[in-house]
Amino acid sequence: MISSELKKVFLELKKNQNRVGNTSYKERISKLEKLKKVLINHKSQIHKALFDDFKKHPSEIDLTEIYPVTSEIKHNIKNLKNWVKDKKVKTPVSLLGSNSYIKYEAKGVVLIITPWNFPINLSLIPLISAISSGNCIVLKPSEITENTSKVIKLIIEKTFEKNEVRVILGGPDVAKSLLEIPFNHIYFTGSPLIGKIVMKAAAKILASVTLELGGKSPTIVDDTSSIENAAKRIAWSKFINNGQICIAPDYLLVHKSIKEKFQKALISKIKEYYNNDALESPSYCRIVNKKHFNRVKLMLDDSIKNGSKIIYGGNYNEKENFIEPTIIENVSEKSLVNHEEIFGPILPLYEYESINEVIDFINNKEKPLALYIYSRNKKNIKKIINNTSSGGVCINHSAMHYSNSNLPFGGINNSGVGKSKGIYGFEEFSNKKSILKQNLPSATDLMMPPYNNLKQKLIDFSIKWF
Repeated sequence: MISSELKKVFLELKKNQNRVGNTSYKERISKLEKLKKVLINHKSQIHKALFDDFKKHPSEIDLTEIYPVTSEIKHNIKNLKNWVKDKKVKTPVSLLGSNSYIKYEAKGVVLIITPWNFPINLSLIPLISAISSGNCIVLKPSEITENTSKVIKLIIEKTFEKNEVRVILGGPDVAKSLLEIPFNHIYFTGSPLIGKIVMKAAAKILASVTLELGGKSPTIVDDTSSIENAAKRIAWSKFINNGQICIAPDYLLVHKSIKEKFQKALISKIKEYYNNDALESPSYCRIVNKKHFNRVKLMLDDSIKNGSKIIYGGNYNEKENFIEPTIIENVSEKSLVNHEEIFGPILPLYEYESINEVIDFINNKEKPLALYIYSRNKKNIKKIINNTSSGGVCINHSAMHYSNSNLPFGGINNSGVGKSKGIYGFEEFSNKKSILKQNLPSATDLMMPPYNNLKQKLIDFSIKWF
């Protein structure tokens, strides 16, 4: 049942959608500049909220929450003038006397549902795309990071008019009600399980969707890789934000000949980043709440029960929602970590001998959001890329493809539908309207009924030559 308040919000935005859709690129840039200014002015509130929600260090907040947003704003400001222009396309000879072009129009009123793991980043980046495209927006941030969601609402209310962007706070019941409203586009970031529910709801109203999901992103470390570089970059990308990242390395595939050296290097880097006791490290944040702590702890317990060996870590503190950076090996086929996205600080390590083993292992799972290859062997790199499917790939680094707004970001099948960031996000929230303008007499006028032999000859000539 949709509440009368949500209906009222939607109708207010719908009434205003044509005006917003007809704003110039300069007006949209002005809004983006204001958003950047308000965001930076509220940095201290953001720091406090994210610390209160899961003890995130201010430097990590600036690196993973603030910078990606300000960078995306700058990228869109720089390019928006060109993006909004009508794009001329070729017109075939058979349509002589006409010209064709594509006009990017706003989809209308869009719904953005965002997650808790990077609440500022993953709320504002799709919002930037939707604003750039000229849409009216309902933004529903996660109820799990309650403190940060309140700051997001404050930032939005200080930046935009109420009849252009609205933030709706609340839990699953509110999200369910919002999914019953006939939005023109729905953008969702979260798990594949909930993504299916969103897609089903969108199908009822024939709304287009962007689904930024997740999955088990593999990381391959072959025998030609730089062990030092691989260890430091994998340790950073896996345990930043306590592993609660959709593009975190989910599991490692390490060549048998370098396994022991790599393990030592990886453990050394974890200690360098978070000391010998990560519980006392201010750089190591917490699992977001008790529910997710219990979920990750269950995965660890299940792995040990099924024969896994802890190479490093394994300590936890239930009161603090703390689980130490943990590496495990000898993972059973039956273990939960072998099938479910971990989304926490557990890193399974498998060894391999041939690249074909790696490819088969990856292809026996759902298509991942990201795939990471640490190698200096061009043949191996090419073979892995050409014989696996994933939303994106990083070679000799992890997660950094997300930082390039010139690259489309998104998954494939189970890991997502559609792309985001930069021009790809702009297009995702736009309707590419096809326009053909007839300027001179049209050849088709000569082939309209009633049909006769002459007209048939013209039709045959067109089929053969045009």
